[in-house]
Order: sequence, then C-alpha cells, then structure tokens
Amino acid sequence: MESHRFDSAVYARRLAAAAAATLDAGLDGLVISPGYDLRYLIGSRADTFERLTALVLPAVGNPTVVVPRLELASFRGSFLSELGVAVCDWVDGDDPYALVRDALGGGPAAVAVTDSMPALHVLPLAGVLGVLPVLATDVLRELRMVKEECEIDALRKAGSAIDRVHARVPEFLVPGRTEADVAADIAEAIVAEGHSEVAFIIVGSGPHGADPHHRYSDRELQVGDIVVVDIGGSYEPGYNSDSTRTYSIGEPEAEVAEQYSILQRAQRAALDFVRPGVTASEVDAAARDVLAEAGLAEYFVHRTGHGIGLSVHEEPYIVAGNDVPLTAGMAFSIEPGIYFPGNWGARIEDIVVVTDDGALAVNNRPRELIVVPVA
Repeated sequence: MESHRFDSAVYARRLAAAAAATLDAGLDGLVISPGYDLRYLIGSRADTFERLTALVLPAVGNPTVVVPRLELASFRGSFLSELGVAVCDWVDGDDPYALVRDALGGGPAAVAVTDSMPALHVLPLAGVLGVLPVLATDVLRELRMVKEECEIDALRKAGSAIDRVHARVPEFLVPGRTEADVAADIAEAIVAEGHSEVAFIIVGSGPHGADPHHRYSDRELQVGDIVVVDIGGSYEPGYNSDSTRTYSIGEPEAEVAEQYSILQRAQRAALDFVRPGVTASEVDAAARDVLAEAGLAEYFVHRTGHGIGLSVHEEPYIVAGNDVPLTAGMAFSIEPGIYFPGNWGARIEDIVVVTDDGALAVNNRPRELIVVPVA
C-alpha cells in the first residue's frame, strides 16, 4: 500500500506549506492522526487504533512521527527520512502524549488536530499540552482544496475509469434482477476498470430513486423504472471518482422525460457557471434557479456539490451560503437532483476541476436520460 504515492518532493512541499499555514494561524503545531490529512501530508495509510499514532508538525522546527513500536511496519518504505521526519516509537507503558509535547518543544502548546482524531486521544493530549486543541480544518483547508497537477491527473484518470463503468451499466439493468444484483456487477466493474477499491454504490430503482442516499436492496427492477446509479471508487494513489447517471428501463413517460430535461438544463447551467472568482453559493444558485423557474425547487433537497480528492466528500461544498470564491485547481461535483417521494428520482453528477477560465469535466458520459431497451 505504501508504494502508491507521489514522489517525495510533493510531500515536502505540502509539509512546508502546512507549517507556514500553522504559523500564520498563530498555532504552535499540528498533530495529525491517521486519516486523509496524514495521507495528504506524508502519503501514509497507517491505521488508527487505541494506541496513538500521529504526525507532529511544529510551526517552526522538524516534524516527528510518534508511533507504537508494534506499528512501525506501517511506515516501512515511506519517505520519512527524505522528508526530514524523525520517528519516535513507544511501547505500552510509555506516555505517547508526553512524546507529542516534547516534539512540540516541551511546554504548553496550542495545536490543531485532524478532524478524525478520536476523543480517546484528544482529551489526554489536551491534558498534557495544557490547552484544548482546535481543528486542523482551518489550517489545511486551503491546501487540500486547491489541487496540484498530479492530483488533477489522478482525478482525471479516476473520472475516465468510472465513465467506463457507467458505459457498462445498461447491460446490468435487466428486469427481474435486483438492485443488489446490479450493485454486485458494478462493484466488479469498478475494480476491473482500474480502481483499487469500491468507495460506494447506489442503485435506486423506481421509488427508491427518490431517496438520495439509498444504497441498494432486494427490490426487483421493472419495466418503466427510472434508476439512479451513483458510483465511485478509489484510484491510486487514493483519489476518488464519483459520478451519477439516471437510466430508464424502457421508454419513460412524457412527464418524466420533460422533468428530466429540466434537470439536465439545471446541471448544464451550473457547469457553465463555474470559473475563478464566482462563489460556491453562486454555482449552487445557477442550478437551483433553473429548477425553481420550472416549479421543481422543492424537489431538489440537497446541495449542488461537494469537493473531492483523497476523500469522496471534502471542501469546497457547493451550497447556498458558502461564499468561498472558486480558484483554479479546486475540484468538486455538480449534481443537482429531483426527487418525488414514493415515485421516482433522478440525479446527474459530474466532477469538475476549475481552470483559469472555466471548468474541466473529468466525466464525459452522456447526460441525457439513458433509455435501456427491453425485449
């Protein structure tokens, strides 16, 4: 697993930028436990258990990894020595929180911790440092939101891979098969088309399509069903795909086709609105306004999009009230949907990367309602 990373220069830049951001925030350091932030900063996929593993990154000074001796193997073959990161291992009976304090200079310290750090570690760490940590999101947000070229390349490859899966979906949508049957086929295809693992699968047929977070069930597909297929996977070195297309088993009813065409216009409006300088809230409004003009606003019940990278959902969030201005390199979904409880639903989702003058879509499958012929 540790071999699937960018080169050491990428992580060296990230560590330096994170230290500078920490200093600008008036903090003494970051304490980053296993999770997406740790993977972002040093490429490590170490797991977190009841024993503390953490990257300690002082605002000024050299970083240290504090790790249980029995977990040292999780860092084997890593870039730590190239990055100037010291390793401080400990055994049961030692106080790992005191080791963190020492790595920060030995006195009381104001630190930020990664969002996923368990309270099991946050509370004793606060006791040793003499101050309650804050969240590292505010420190790392700008770094992780704006993707480097190597990250954009990974997202484009992931997008192409999930497009190839969607190209195969119609062959799986056979009346009489269950949503679970279709999901199993999709899971196999996600890996076959180049992903390292499945991140999630939604197959929402008929009334289940009206539940945006439905997964899949034993419901059998029927002629006339509208089917929402929202799928994604992790593509090495760990960047995610996420794309939704909506299918009709047989020709749709005229009203369904008309409402879907409005949804398609809404998604197109948001895609076309993306460019540097506009806000996330304005992109959300571009999609929402089209639906509102057609009397469908109440059936759009979630935000227009979410950032994506090492995590499927991360900042920036494309939602009303988010006045963050878009900048080149940001990557996020554009995914308006309409949902009619008890009847049907539809969603169209593409991942886009903000460019200097617009947006690059990494998903390029047809966005029309895809009709699956039936015998």
